[in-house]
Amino acid sequence: MEKLINEFSIGLFFWQLVLFIGLVLLLRKFAWKPILDAVEKREGGIKDALDAAEKAKLDMTNLQADNEKLLKEARAEREAMLKEARDIKNKMIEDAKGEAQEQANKMIEQAQAAIESEKKSAMAELKNHVAGLSLEIAEKVVRTELSNKDKQLELVESMLAEKTSK
Repeated sequence: MEKLINEFSIGLFFWQLVLFIGLVLLLRKFAWKPILDAVEKREGGIKDALDAAEKAKLDMTNLQADNEKLLKEARAEREAMLKEARDIKNKMIEDAKGEAQEQANKMIEQAQAAIESEKKSAMAELKNHVAGLSLEIAEKVVRTELSNKDKQLELVESMLAEKTSK
């Protein structure tokens, strides 16, 4: 029986080896090449995907750099516009202050001129009123003084005496 098993095992081994070699040859001819092609194709696809990812990463970095540059330019432009607006505002305020001061000065001058004119008018009116009162008082004094003939003669003599002494 041992012999049979040993002989049987070698024969079985031989046939298994022949079948295995045949299977490997069949697989090599019909399956190995398509499997290797599929693996190579898959490897190429993965390589292309990695290259595309690397390129996308570089593009993204470039876009971020461009975005940062644009953002800096926009900020600089905004700052310039704000500075210009502040300068314009300050100039407008200064112009308005100057114009207001000018108008205030004109109004003060006009008011002073009006006050001076009113003052002169009041002084002239006061002088006229005082002159009128003085004439009335002088007229009343002269009437009372000249109402009496003795007093009139006395006044004429005192005036003549004053004239001759001068």
